[in-house]
Amino acid sequence: MGILEKISEIEKEIARTQKNKATEYHLGLLKAKLAKYRAQLLEPSKSASSKGEGFDVMKSGDARVALIGFPSVGKSTFLSLMTSTASEAASYEFTTLTCIPGVIEYKGANIQLLDLPGIIEGAAQGKGRGRQVIAVARTADVIIMMLDATKGEVQRSLLEKELESVGIRLNKHKPNIYFKPKKGGGISFNSTVTLTQCSEKLVQLILHEYKIFNAEVLFREDCSPDEFIDVIVGNRVYMPCLYVYNKIDQISMEEVDRLARKPNSVVISCGMKLNLDYLLEMLWEYLALTCIYTKKRGQRPDFTDAIILRKGASVEHVGTSTKYSPQRVGLTHTMEHEDVIQIVKK
Repeated sequence: MGILEKISEIEKEIARTQKNKATEYHLGLLKAKLAKYRAQLLEPSKSASSKGEGFDVMKSGDARVALIGFPSVGKSTFLSLMTSTASEAASYEFTTLTCIPGVIEYKGANIQLLDLPGIIEGAAQGKGRGRQVIAVARTADVIIMMLDATKGEVQRSLLEKELESVGIRLNKHKPNIYFKPKKGGGISFNSTVTLTQCSEKLVQLILHEYKIFNAEVLFREDCSPDEFIDVIVGNRVYMPCLYVYNKIDQISMEEVDRLARKPNSVVISCGMKLNLDYLLEMLWEYLALTCIYTKKRGQRPDFTDAIILRKGASVEHVGTSTKYSPQRVGLTHTMEHEDVIQIVKK
């Protein structure tokens, strides 16, 4: 039985197993095995050749955004509207066959936008060019998931499942679990909170499935077995995602309102150029960037050449900060958007 068949069998077993106290250990073991097989499936093939051509895109600019979605949801049109890059657009599927980079210039920052080929169901199993698409998506700072507003929630749930299966966690934080394998001493298990989803026995069973018999484990929050498995595997990527519903000009106002109120969601129409400015504002917030300007002594601030930093960056990165009125601060002073910096040599 091949890996795909094993994965399919385990997924079926999980689906037909009722979730209760009596089956929690069985389900935990099944999820651990499933994660192992998925990791094996995504390992680079030794026979890989030029099939990845078109995906080796150098990271440039101040941030990278991956634009993913099913074929013909409007990704290429969006890229053309937001950047000076022309990505072939048509009303049939699989128009984009390679990774096409563009640059969004916004608030002094250069944001690299990658128009990835349309992800299809089963991309995590290597169908189409899904594996290369997902590999590039893992390097992004933010994912824009472009969805067809006329197709409800079907596309979103399928894409979330695909990305989840390859270790990309959307709008989630890394589980607060301390895990350290040891050379001896058995498994030391502790928690600082009351656990309702994982028990010491379940943790030991999952570790044994990974052939780990000596380790320190400390739960600092009430995490699920899936989150504990993520910590063991260690190659998960946690990143913000904006769900962008395109083609809102083709649905009712009530449906537009419903989609717009969903968490982490923006509604747009590329065809009618609706709400694109708000999308850029949201993207800036999700990238958590801040714009800093420099000033030489005795001269006016240079507002033509900004320094782009992550929110929370301190003066240690850039020097002494002034905003509105001059002030002298220490290295730990947190920078704010549109601060003006002057370096003073002691």
